[in-house]
Amino acid sequence: MISSIKYTTPSLSCSAFSTRSRKLSVPTRPHFYTLPVIQNAQQNPETESSISSQRPLYISSTKSFTFLANPRRRVTECQAYEAERSPPIEINIELPHEQAQMEAAQKLKIGLYFATWWALNVVFNIYNKKVLNAFPYPWLTSTLSLAAGSLMMLISWATRIAEAPKVDLNFWKALLPVAVAHTIGHVAATVSMSKVAVSFTHIIKSGEPAFSVLVSSLMLGESFPMPVYLSLIPIIGGCALAAVTELNFNMTGFMGAMVSNLAFVFRNIFSKKGMKGMSVSGMNYYACLSMMSLLILTPFAIAVEGPKIWAAGWQTAVSQIGPNFVWWVVAQSVFYHLYNQVSYMSLDQISPLTFSIGNTMKRICVIVSSILIFHNPVQPINALGAAIAILGTFLYSQAKQ
Repeated sequence: MISSIKYTTPSLSCSAFSTRSRKLSVPTRPHFYTLPVIQNAQQNPETESSISSQRPLYISSTKSFTFLANPRRRVTECQAYEAERSPPIEINIELPHEQAQMEAAQKLKIGLYFATWWALNVVFNIYNKKVLNAFPYPWLTSTLSLAAGSLMMLISWATRIAEAPKVDLNFWKALLPVAVAHTIGHVAATVSMSKVAVSFTHIIKSGEPAFSVLVSSLMLGESFPMPVYLSLIPIIGGCALAAVTELNFNMTGFMGAMVSNLAFVFRNIFSKKGMKGMSVSGMNYYACLSMMSLLILTPFAIAVEGPKIWAAGWQTAVSQIGPNFVWWVVAQSVFYHLYNQVSYMSLDQISPLTFSIGNTMKRICVIVSSILIFHNPVQPINALGAAIAILGTFLYSQAKQ
């Protein structure tokens, strides 16, 4: 008679499998033996040896594991255990060609930042000089530059083109001295360019590292390696040589560039001290800096020049230049913000050393382009002084690191 076979859920209780003999007895005729009943382990949750049907089973030993003819002989137990369900270990292995592609993409990104930064700066200096030649009011010109940048960023935040920064009162307190120094430096540079050639202003502004070392040594008590001090010799000598041989030398323009250097040095010092721990991107940081500088500059611009002078000068400029003068004002205002914004964005991606080198190369581009566009007369000795000053700036950026 054929015994009945029972089936239940796939969960196994391995103690049901048992035999009592090592050897298989071959019957003389076909026999059917009763299969062990597989009980559902989930029906008795209180049993400690119950095995979950939702986890895989691994059989630890299959030795002498078979169905024998005589079920009353020696018992051989089958032991099983639950598989460990720990999460897999993720290992990220970057292949050499993938790493090379990432490095190439990063270099391309930095190159685009630099090219954009230099191009925008050159365009700003050209239009700024055109505006100042026709409208010699640097306080209003500086105010319009800050106002244009502030308006652009407010629109970007309102339209969600750029994410608005999350800042508090402590951020604005730390930003205040930075904004004061930035305002002074911006106005002083604009005053300088209203009196002298763009190339001369940037030659003098290439001496900013000398002011940085001087202020840091006297006021902050910092000491620098000897190569840093030696690099100041060509900077100071080159700037002096260029100033002495400048055909269109003007004391107001010269002092404006010098004050701008000093102000920007203090801006960098205040920025390093007060902005530590402030997680604001370069683009938003400069936007907030422009807005605070605008609030600081506006009352001083009104007091120094005033609306009456601006109205008269505006009418004169429009009558002489025509409608293009309005475009010049808009262009110099917009490009001033754009080139500064890109420079702060590039600072997020590169080291200070690379940024200093980029700033030096930027001045070379501005000097050469302004000479070509405005046809400023340059003597060979004047060009030599500019080259020596810029070389010293490059050596300073190398020695500083």
